[in-house]
Amino acid sequence: MFDQQQNQALTQELENTRIKSRSKGDIELSYLEGFDVIETANRIFGYGNWSYNISTLEQVSQESNQNQNIVLCYKAIVAIKVCDAQHTQHISREDVGFGTGIAKTLSDAHESAAKEAVTDALKRAMRSFGNQFGNSLYDKSRQHQNSQQPQPSNKVNAIPQDYSKLSNLGLSVMQQGQNLIVMGDDIFAKKDTIKACGFKWDGRSKHWCKPLEQQAA
Repeated sequence: MFDQQQNQALTQELENTRIKSRSKGDIELSYLEGFDVIETANRIFGYGNWSYNISTLEQVSQESNQNQNIVLCYKAIVAIKVCDAQHTQHISREDVGFGTGIAKTLSDAHESAAKEAVTDALKRAMRSFGNQFGNSLYDKSRQHQNSQQPQPSNKVNAIPQDYSKLSNLGLSVMQQGQNLIVMGDDIFAKKDTIKACGFKWDGRSKHWCKPLEQQAA
């Protein structure tokens, strides 16, 4: 169904610069961001040759954490449809995703959880098309390293400012050169909180950044 150029693109190795990572307990998880998966689908399949549909979106749990934040979990099932250039053939894929929303208000928690669940389901459905959509990240025998991935500073007081609002959303703040950057999954769904902490989106590095001198001030 795919042409030669598309097949070549799909079989290429995943670029390390696209891989992000975050910690979950004692485990380091590698993943692709939602916007990256969508951009890759547009590049390989064409803007009008693929689509997705949310067949299920439902809340599965609600509780409160130690900071008295509302914690919601959502489940989403997303179906992907990819067509050839003539729209005479198509391939369908479907998968399930989960998302967690942590916020002081119920509406914000619903919004974050729902968006994260849909993004997770979309990424899981797209990974069936191979390495360009992160399928190789599930292969534990393969080593993936992001040469541009920032490492946490060894200095205890390198990041003294309280970023508990970000950590409550599952995000982390790391030092990269003379900047602080925000790391985590489904990061654009949490942009309002990130901006409220003084971070700005840097299109070149594709990170939410904040100069260290700004923090010191």
